[in-house]
This record gives sequence, C-alpha cells and structure tokens, in this order.
Amino acid sequence: MVATRPQLTGRAAILAVVVCAIAMSLAYPAREYVAQRRQIAQLEAQQANALSKLQRLEERRRRLEDPDYIKRLAKERLFYCEPGADCYQVLDEEAGSTAAKAGSKPPERPAWYVTLWRSFEAADKGRPAAPAGQK
Repeated sequence: MVATRPQLTGRAAILAVVVCAIAMSLAYPAREYVAQRRQIAQLEAQQANALSKLQRLEERRRRLEDPDYIKRLAKERLFYCEPGADCYQVLDEEAGSTAAKAGSKPPERPAWYVTLWRSFEAADKGRPAAPAGQK
C-alpha cells in the first residue's frame, strides 16, 4: 500500500502564511508611495500654472509701465483725445435704425400670473407652454 502525502503540509502552510504577511506588510507602503507620487505630480502642475500666471502678470506690469502703451489704451478704451489733435468717432449705422424702431410700441407681455397659469395648463395637457406673447 502506497502512502499518500497530504496536499497541504505544515511547511507549506507556514510558507503561505509568511508570503501573505510579507505581501500585507508591503501593500500599505506601496499604496502610500503611489499616492505621494500622484500628489507630487499635482503640485508640480500647480507650480507650473502659477509660474506661467506670474510671467503673464510680469509682462502686463512691464507694459503698463510704458507711457506709450498707457496712451494707446486711453485712446482705445476711453476715447481719449490729446489736446490740439483732431479726433473723430464713427457712430454705428445700425444705431440709427434701432432708434427708429424704438418709436414703435413693443409687444405687451402678459402679467406674471397669466404666464404661470398658462404653464400649468400646458403641463396638464402634456404640451410645452406657448411663448409669452401668444395664447
């Protein structure tokens, strides 16, 4: 009769426990390492963004120290005209046509409660509400 060896020996069980203990002891430091590397990458990206913003602000500061740039900004944005210079401002042609339309009466909007009631009626019937000027 041949003696069969048991599938799981005492040595194999001890080896399995030791391997599991080593794996468990390495899991937490490995996870922390990965988390710290991710945090370092995020901080480096934030630093790069801050440096680029700083460079843009430095460039803007240098431009604002230039008197010619300040004059040009005043002319463009504030329509500044230097003394003794002939300055012209072109009016928008569409502004005249809108002024003529302004004389006509705009369509009346119904009161807020009428609009609210119409939206309730439309929801009850399962259709979208009509625009404000329609019934």
